[in-house]
Amino acid sequence: MSEFLGYLLSLGDDRLVLGHRTSEWCGHGPILEEDIALANIALDLVGQANLLLQRAGEVEGAGRDQDALAYLREATDYRNALMVELPTGDFGFTIMRQFLFSVYAAHQWQALTSSKDKDLAGIAAKALKESRYHVRHSADWVCRLGDGTDESHRRAQEALDDLWRYTGELFEPSETEPTLAAEGLAVEAVTLGDAWRNDVMPVLERATLTVPDGIYMQTGGRKGRHTEDLGHMLAEMQILPRSFPGAKW
Repeated sequence: MSEFLGYLLSLGDDRLVLGHRTSEWCGHGPILEEDIALANIALDLVGQANLLLQRAGEVEGAGRDQDALAYLREATDYRNALMVELPTGDFGFTIMRQFLFSVYAAHQWQALTSSKDKDLAGIAAKALKESRYHVRHSADWVCRLGDGTDESHRRAQEALDDLWRYTGELFEPSETEPTLAAEGLAVEAVTLGDAWRNDVMPVLERATLTVPDGIYMQTGGRKGRHTEDLGHMLAEMQILPRSFPGAKW
């Protein structure tokens, strides 16, 4: 696998998996307006994944399009971060995950608008606008839940406690990213950590939430080592194209 192909897959897999998880809220949102908002965020993420996996297929040059890469790969072939594959959980968990990931994604897309790969730069420019909205929307809810009732604060704090251990993987140093960054194709995730924290911490403070100390960071997703939750999710997501290979609608 080429280094750039692997990079594109990690970008696409993050969005595809999180988009699917977020789509599980369709019809189950706490209020009608939020039901629609989460569905739209899910559509944004899946749309980004579609473009990224299409570009990955072009770079690979093996005849696999975005549908083949989404529906015909095994869990061990996925390169998404562990955070995005975790079960949906309650509304507080979903919102907290969306916030933590969206801030990361916005900084990542901002950097990638300058990629020398014109296709990736174009995808980044469009996705950046969407991610900025995702940040605003989820940050507003984090503050409302954290600084709301005793129950909403408890749930928001529990979500932060559960998710914080997965944030380190977003900025884990990569063996291939330095080379790709030197070629102007990618951004090193490790360089985004300070900007991410500068955006995340003030929101958590306004939400009266406390970042847990001494947490061991969980990693492995970028190398294909996933939780069992991804396998269960893919079994549901992939059942139709796997049951009827090559079907046309």
